[in-house]
Amino acid sequence: MKNIFKNLLFVCFSLATYHLFAQKKTAELIVHNAVVYTVDNQFAKAEAFAIKGGKFLETGTSKDILAKYTAKQKIDAKGKPVFPGLYDPHSHFLGLGQMLSQCDLVDTKSYSEIIERLQKFEAQHKGDRWLIGRGWDQNDWDVKVFPTKELLDKAFPNKPVFLTRIDGHAAVVNSKAIELAKISPASKVNGGDVEVMDGQLTGILVDNAMGLVRRVIPQATEADKRKMLLAAQKECFKLGLTSVSDAGLNQDDIDLIDKMNKEGSLKIRNYVMVSLGIRNLDYFIKKGIYKTDRLNVRSFKLYADGALGSRGACLLKPYSDEPSKTGFLLLSAAELERSLTQIYNSGFQANTHCIGDSANRLILDIYGKLLKTKNDRRWRIEHAQVVDKQDVPKFGKYSIIPSIQATHATSDMYWADERLGDVRVKTAYAFQDLLKQNGFLANGSDFPVEFVNPLYGFHSAVARQDAKNFPEGGFQMENALTREQALKAMTIWSAYANFEEKERGSIEVGKMADFVILEDDLMLAPKEKLRNVKVLNTFVGGEKVH
Repeated sequence: MKNIFKNLLFVCFSLATYHLFAQKKTAELIVHNAVVYTVDNQFAKAEAFAIKGGKFLETGTSKDILAKYTAKQKIDAKGKPVFPGLYDPHSHFLGLGQMLSQCDLVDTKSYSEIIERLQKFEAQHKGDRWLIGRGWDQNDWDVKVFPTKELLDKAFPNKPVFLTRIDGHAAVVNSKAIELAKISPASKVNGGDVEVMDGQLTGILVDNAMGLVRRVIPQATEADKRKMLLAAQKECFKLGLTSVSDAGLNQDDIDLIDKMNKEGSLKIRNYVMVSLGIRNLDYFIKKGIYKTDRLNVRSFKLYADGALGSRGACLLKPYSDEPSKTGFLLLSAAELERSLTQIYNSGFQANTHCIGDSANRLILDIYGKLLKTKNDRRWRIEHAQVVDKQDVPKFGKYSIIPSIQATHATSDMYWADERLGDVRVKTAYAFQDLLKQNGFLANGSDFPVEFVNPLYGFHSAVARQDAKNFPEGGFQMENALTREQALKAMTIWSAYANFEEKERGSIEVGKMADFVILEDDLMLAPKEKLRNVKVLNTFVGGEKVH
């Protein structure tokens, strides 16, 4: 009798257990015991979520998710914060890979330090035909003037040297490079400047003039570019970036990215802006918008002007520290309007680089002429750095998206008032003023102009301070973003700026399972610690990539 009773209990228990597990749904990954910032419409928090097929199945409490789903892989987040995969809506992804293969000149404190770094780099790369570097900024030196070619000529008389300024809008070259490029004091370039002093070339080339030398530099092979792209991907994943936006590529580079996506070697998601040019315009307008899970090609990148640091930004009134200059346009107003009209008729997005208040006014007015009123074309002003107060409302009137870089404010704040003056500088880096026009903006880095780490941008947006927490109290704090705004600007608002808000940018059912696990909570950590928050894990489509 006892054995019958025991057997009956065993059968009942087995049936109950089978019934319990039979009721559970199958997932591939469950993350639980976390503080999940979903960044949905309510900015709600959760404790757990389940993933299947690279997408979020459900969010909820740890108890509910674990009871409802079974999965081979489970991650106990141990109370750590989880955020949607981070976006960089304006970057130079291939450019980062190129820079990682060149001599790093970032944070050099003098011209002589540049020479020292170049000599060490050359010793390690003796087979290279050219000496290429990037990252110098004369504003970081005691003597804040552009370098000239003399020291380069002395150190490297027989090897051509091309050194790009940190902003990518100026370069210094040596005499060997000048010789190969066949540049003379009489050389002229529309939208650029070949600097001449006392009738002699200084070696400084600004904006379009850099192309005179670039055209004679040996082009990277496909194998070289593959290595560059993979190196850039590794750096981005390490820092929590799951989506980047490459601001200006040609057809061949876009095709290579697509090929590597399909091969499975390049996993990062990339919203690529096509570089303006007749060949690119004709090809991509005819081809139409191209989109996969990893690649989104639906916009053109235009340049209206140059950069503030090299005085190439086009201003309404002269530079305060150089009254003879107002900057310049890289294309004429007629050329810009002609290209934008072609883009408008095609259905593509237009994303135009505008730094100075004159450039911003010109492009806002051309956009307005074409767009006419509120719309869903999502045309963007990239940088929107100095915008006259009377032009700010045009962002709202024509539904134009400000695509800003908060770290530009904290990099430029040491000298921006010298360039602009105490009154005009208040119209620069005015993120809250821009945010109020449409209720959102996108915040990127422009890397490798700035550091890749998106948390630097978060900190700069919120604290308006540099890595040393300078200045005390923050720079022009009336335009700081709240933490919630700053997080949205690097997730869901950036996704919207890329026409991707229905696919990712938040942790919601049906969206791609891109997310990051951080060591500390960005919404709670002291401001001075934000830049140093560590990324523990990065996931793309539910796959751990870091």
